[in-house]
Amino acid sequence: MEEPAAAAASPDPPEDPSPSPSSVPSPAAAAPPPGPRELAAAMEAVERDAAAISDSYASLFASLRVALANVTSTSAENMECLGDVVGRLQESALEASSKGNKYINSCLR
Repeated sequence: MEEPAAAAASPDPPEDPSPSPSSVPSPAAAAPPPGPRELAAAMEAVERDAAAISDSYASLFASLRVALANVTSTSAENMECLGDVVGRLQESALEASSKGNKYINSCLR
């Protein structure tokens, strides 16, 4: 079995992925470059947007700071309260065991 000689002799040339010069629009055919007024207006819009974004971030971080401060102070207050409760519970347990021992000793006499 022989392959056709024409197919093996001349493979297809690789295709060029770059567009041909006739299919690319020339810069002169595109919109003209913006003038100084258009550039100034675009810069003002960018500055306004950047200022609004920075204000939003400042507000967000301020809210987070307040929320974190509240959580931290609440947690610290809760820990103090828990410490007080545990201390009073321990005192009550010691007092109850002391009274129980006195009662038992009085019953034994």
